Amino acid sequence: MKFVLDNNVLFSLMNPLSISSYLFSSINAEFIAPEFIKREINKYEKLCLSKSKLSEYEFEIRQKEIFELIEFFSESAYDELLTKVIKNLSDPGDSPYLALALLTNSAIWSNDPHLKKQSLVPVLTTSDLVKLFLEGRI
Repeated sequence: MKFVLDNNVLFSLMNPLSISSYLFSSINAEFIAPEFIKREINKYEKLCLSKSKLSEYEFEIRQKEIFELIEFFSESAYDELLTKVIKNLSDPGDSPYLALALLTNSAIWSNDPHLKKQSLVPVLTTSDLVKLFLEGRI
């Protein structure tokens, strides 16, 4: 199974004690994300630091650990699909995740309820993944 990670899920992975982190390290899946998400992590580093309670050094190490397990795609890989997907979304900012999911035949891991309203690709929340994990389905 493949999952496109959205930025909020990726932010939650920065806390090694989060449920998302446990799932990320426990389920047998491939993880992918748009390249720009790396800039988002750096942009919101202070917020991630305060929420994760990690030192700057620990945060840097954690970021490297996570990024090694994610395949990142530049916008040029999925840009032709952006116009197709944007009309299916209430938030155009989510179009890179949907376009990348279409390109790679993946589901999206996101806790944003509006993403579930589109019908092009499956969207699973952290709660959905916990349930599947506990049922032994992932």
